[in-house]
Amino acid sequence: MKRLKPTNDFIFQRLFGEAETKESLISLLNAILRLEGQARLGDLNVIENKQLLKERIDDKTGRLDIRAHTLDGVQIDIEMQLTDHRNMTKRTLFYFSKLYLESIKAGAAYDTLKKTITINILDFEMLPIERFHSTFHLYEDHEENYMLTDDVELHFIELPKFKKTERNMSDSLHRWLLFMDAKIPESLLKELMVMDPAIKKAEERLEWLSGDAGIQELYEMRENSLIERNSLIADGIARGKEEGRAEGKAEGKAEGKVEGKAEGKSRSGTRNAPRRYGQGKCGSANKVDHGRSRTACRSAVT
Repeated sequence: MKRLKPTNDFIFQRLFGEAETKESLISLLNAILRLEGQARLGDLNVIENKQLLKERIDDKTGRLDIRAHTLDGVQIDIEMQLTDHRNMTKRTLFYFSKLYLESIKAGAAYDTLKKTITINILDFEMLPIERFHSTFHLYEDHEENYMLTDDVELHFIELPKFKKTERNMSDSLHRWLLFMDAKIPESLLKELMVMDPAIKKAEERLEWLSGDAGIQELYEMRENSLIERNSLIADGIARGKEEGRAEGKAEGKAEGKVEGKAEGKSRSGTRNAPRRYGQGKCGSANKVDHGRSRTACRSAVT
């Protein structure tokens, strides 16, 4: 039986975005948010996505994210993003702003706004830094340790960078990201399942999903839609480069014509300029000798 890719956003949501998979989501969030001891999440409310319809899964622009609320009201949004649209920063701020705004009711005080955490798991490299897991808050520019508010928390996990990182099996986030690797060796997967009961439970659910014909059909639809989306993006980039090269050639030719005309006029003006007495081949001699040299110069001109 083929093991379906955990990074397929439809499968990812079926693994972590349903009420019955809450334990797996809690374990993953504790790993990503680095929560230890009493700070660890013990429970949360999963906001199930009721729009997992065939039409939405086949939508090349569809967004299948996972949303949850902690018991103290913190909003969390997780998105598995496989395609680099080159707009991830703006996209993240856009969806963060929407969630943050939705946390306040009309007429309510501003202090009722809820802390919002967005987590982006990316199958491409985005940031020009080496670490695979980056977290952003609002800090004062000159006082590095002063945070304006902890209401804003943005996470980016770049899977290609993680694959270059030395494996640390004692790190729970490393274990979860290894689980998400579609090409994980069977021996390593079994080791993870022994070490981490939450991963064992997630793998058992993945096996069940992989054996369901209906799930397989929706999985393939989503894979095909992602392939088409990547093709459209690649085609757009290629067309943009071609247009840029064509425009560059056209501009180069135009500039060349203008410069050529200007240079031609300059040379023409030099050839047609009247020669003055004392200039030209004998100019300096004229100043020294007012007799023989002047005669020689006239002879030379003649």
